Formats: sequence, structure tokens, C-alpha cells
Amino acid sequence: MRATRENDVYLAGFALPEAISLSTDLAATVAGCELVLGVTPSHAVRDVFGPVASALDPAAIIVNCSKGLEEGTLARVDQIYADILPAPIHARAVYLSGPTFAKELAAGLPAAIAVASADADSAAQVQAWLSSSRFRIYTADDVVGLLIGGALKNVIALAAGTSDGLGLGLNARAALITRGLAEITRIGVAQGADPLTFSGLSGMGDLVLTCSGELSRNRRVGLELGRGRGLSEIIGEMRMVAEGVKTARVAHELAAKMGVVAPVTQFMFEVLYQDRPARDAIAQLMGRSLKHERA
Repeated sequence: MRATRENDVYLAGFALPEAISLSTDLAATVAGCELVLGVTPSHAVRDVFGPVASALDPAAIIVNCSKGLEEGTLARVDQIYADILPAPIHARAVYLSGPTFAKELAAGLPAAIAVASADADSAAQVQAWLSSSRFRIYTADDVVGLLIGGALKNVIALAAGTSDGLGLGLNARAALITRGLAEITRIGVAQGADPLTFSGLSGMGDLVLTCSGELSRNRRVGLELGRGRGLSEIIGEMRMVAEGVKTARVAHELAAKMGVVAPVTQFMFEVLYQDRPARDAIAQLMGRSLKHERA
């Protein structure tokens, strides 16, 4: 990347601005920074940030851009931050989520996202720092809802992609998106989220993009599952992480722990981890007992 000024693995074809410098010394990089963006996959947050937490400037604002839940602990990123960051830094941490594909952002196409924090001043500061004429940022205070929406939409995108791979049509995809949003909301509310958050950018906005966009890694994995390919073969061909694969297991465990009904998540868990044929799982999903829409 230093030589070519391009990340040819994850963002090929886009030149890095000259103002960006590159380093392999993370502690030295974050030292003295006012703003630090955490953009690792969610399963790497603890291992990457934990060892350098002491190097962070005491006044730094951390902005989490990772979307997922931690395996084993079932923790959201804000809960991981509480474990690994100094308390004052954790208290003003900001969490970013919304419907964004990196390639479109790099190409300068317009997008809108949300940032949430327990500290309104930090959220407003990040909004001011990162907003531009092509990147509109809204502030929010529901950290739990923003993180749950960003994590669980990947699981629903796997299901929507699987449905498309099976050739089940647009009606089926729309149903999965809508009912998927219902169970994301149930899980989020059980953790203390505001249900209205899930109708916003970090909920419905991100869900629609990830379930229908051609650049969606999770949808792509689902498509190949629906076409009958094995998970290990699909993942082996990908350089980038499809967060929903790991999150499906964690979300399944989390829903069970909280006693929340999450049939779409159950469907994906069985397909991914119990070798259940996708068509059989869809048939069971459609054959569930009839209910009120809000049940």
C-alpha cells in the first residue's frame, strides 16, 4: 500500500489520498489522536483495541464502525469497549452505522448514516468532523438499537440471499426483510433499545441495502447457499468478511437466552451450522403456525 497508494485487497481501483500515512505500529498510530476509527471485523475488536488501550489519548473519541456480536460472550461492541477501554473513553465512545457500501463511498456517491453515543457532545463532534456534502450524518442516543440493527441485518441478508438463490422471487425476499426486521426489533427491545430506532438508517435503511444490494457480501453468501454450494467453499473464495456467518450463531444463542422468537435467525443457523437444506428450512419457516403480525 505504501508503494502503490492503493488497497488492492479490499478497495482495488481507488487511490489513497496523499494525506493518509500507513503504519504497522498501532500503539504509535493512535497515540495523541483526537479521533480514532475502529473498522475491524467485530470478532477482532477486543484483540485489536485491547492491547493498545493504554496508548490512547485520555481525551480521544473512539468511533466504532464494526457490525456484529462477539462469539462466546454474546456482547455488543459497546459492552466489549466497557471491558477493554478506560472508563472515560468508553463513556464518550461513538457508534456509527447505516446503509453504506465502501466502494460507493470511495467513488464519492452520496450516503447517509447515523452515529449514536451516550455522550451527546461526542456524537455531535463526530457528526461535525465526518460530515461532508456527500456524506450526511444524523445523531442519535440509542447505542443499543444502532448496534443491534447493524449486527443482525447481516443475518437477515443471508436469508434474503438464500431465498434469491433458491429462485423464490421478490415477494419472498420482501417478506423475509419485513419479518426479519420484526425479529431484529424484538431482540433489540429485549436488550433495552428504542423500537423506533429500527425504522431508521441503522435499522431498515441498512437492512434494505444489505438484503438487496449487489455489493452485499452477506447476500452473496446467501445466494451461493441457495444455489447448493457449501459454506466452506463459499467462504474460501472470499477475501472480505461476511459478518453474518458468525453473527448467525451468536444471534441464535442470544435470542434463545432472552426467550425471543426469531424464526429467520433460526432458519439461517440451521442452514449454516446444522447442514439443513435451505429449501427444507424455508418450507418450515412458511409452515409455522399462523399468528398476528405483531406477535
